[in-house]
Amino acid sequence: MTKTVIHEIEVTFGDCDPAGIVFYPNFSRWMDASSLNFFVKCGLLPWRELVKTRGIVGTPLLEIHTKFSRPATYGERLQIHTSVTEWRDKVFMHRHLVQRGDELICEGTETRAFVIRPADAPDRIKAIPVPEDIKAMCS
Repeated sequence: MTKTVIHEIEVTFGDCDPAGIVFYPNFSRWMDASSLNFFVKCGLLPWRELVKTRGIVGTPLLEIHTKFSRPATYGERLQIHTSVTEWRDKVFMHRHLVQRGDELICEGTETRAFVIRPADAPDRIKAIPVPEDIKAMCS
């Protein structure tokens, strides 16, 4: 069974365009926050701690796809249902369903990788195989 974590946000006036509709890049921002929230709720330490103990800097975004179904506006509470749909060797796929109650507002999929800073090039990042213990915590 796939684990799903729900991250709730409140849409503010500043999240909207002049027509009062959520400005589309905010959905990407909320999905990014929900991605981190997913791992924290699964029991993973925050990235700033994980880098100290395991060298893992985080899970940068490699690819994103977004489909918008309904508009949202300020004053509404939205729930972002986040799960991992696929684990590959060095990447995983996150699925985000942005809902207002039972109504689907937006659906997003992301491809991300766990990365470290290699000792021979500390100013760069390098994808590593997805750690098995993290897979187990999040499944």
